[in-house]
Amino acid sequence: MTEPRPDRLIFGTLYPAYYSYKAVKSKDIKEYVKWMMYWIIFALFTTAETFTDIFLCWFPFYYELKIAFVAWLLSPYTKGSSLLYRKFVHPTLSSKEKEIDDCLVQAKDRSYDALVHFGKRGLNVAATAAVMAASKGQGALSERLRSFSMQDLTTIRGDGAPAPSGPPPPGSGRSSGKHGQPKMSRSASESAGSSGTA
Repeated sequence: MTEPRPDRLIFGTLYPAYYSYKAVKSKDIKEYVKWMMYWIIFALFTTAETFTDIFLCWFPFYYELKIAFVAWLLSPYTKGSSLLYRKFVHPTLSSKEKEIDDCLVQAKDRSYDALVHFGKRGLNVAATAAVMAASKGQGALSERLRSFSMQDLTTIRGDGAPAPSGPPPPGSGRSSGKHGQPKMSRSASESAGSSGTA
């Protein structure tokens, strides 16, 4: 593909853009229509050259021919853009306008549906990633807490008594009753009751 050059940028884009600005500013309808026709032809030319650059870039004087074509479009003597628009583009677009409008409406609806679909998928992926990150973060926090030595934990708690090492066996945890006194299991309370009556 050929690289864009400054002369093409200046004469093909900036020069017409400035005169389009002047036409809009002066509200000159004739000039406005002239530059609108140029931009339509230039848009079609730019689209076509995207493909022709791939296949014809090896052709001798290919770049020079494109510059000459842009100059022909711009020239007030040849009025190339106006000629191409009136002879080819306007009749073609007029005959195919309804089909083009229908295709654009369908494409817009499909793109909206696709956008909603991909938006939902994106939200699902983001939610899953957030949940996984939170669960990994929680696991990392528990691992970090486990990595503290017992000496560190006693220092953090502030009491001098060393904490029992390892997790307490199941069922051996203290559970408080209503008044803050430790609850005893049923067998312990029965044995205490029988020793109290003896």
